[in-house]
Amino acid sequence: MKGTEQFKQTIKNYLDNRAAEDKLFRAKYETTTRTIDDVATYIFNEVQKSGCCGFADEEIFSMAVHVIDEPTLEIGKPLNGSVVVNHHIELTDEEKAEQKAIALKRYQDEELRKLQARNSKPKAVKPKENKQPELSLFDF
Repeated sequence: MKGTEQFKQTIKNYLDNRAAEDKLFRAKYETTTRTIDDVATYIFNEVQKSGCCGFADEEIFSMAVHVIDEPTLEIGKPLNGSVVVNHHIELTDEEKAEQKAIALKRYQDEELRKLQARNSKPKAVKPKENKQPELSLFDF
């Protein structure tokens, strides 16, 4: 969900900057009861309704402003899913170390599976000799 959290943070930063520059918007932004989760939910629902997979930043930002400007606007139900953002997500050193450890573990597991698969191939087995003589109807 890192992308979704980054998305919310990007929207919040935009709204904060917009409020700093626009006095009329600031008045609504400071008194709104909407949370950033409400704004994100509205955007997710609008994107789903549209059926489009990609949007310009300006389109998404205008939806966020619209939610703040219209306090009676129906937000919709929360949706399950994730967001892909086109911004660079900066990981902390701890997150980087964690991801590196996960990648190393995956690599080791994959190499181990390859070795096990190579060693587990069935070996050719000599057919067992039948110790009982074969009976025939034609032998007298």
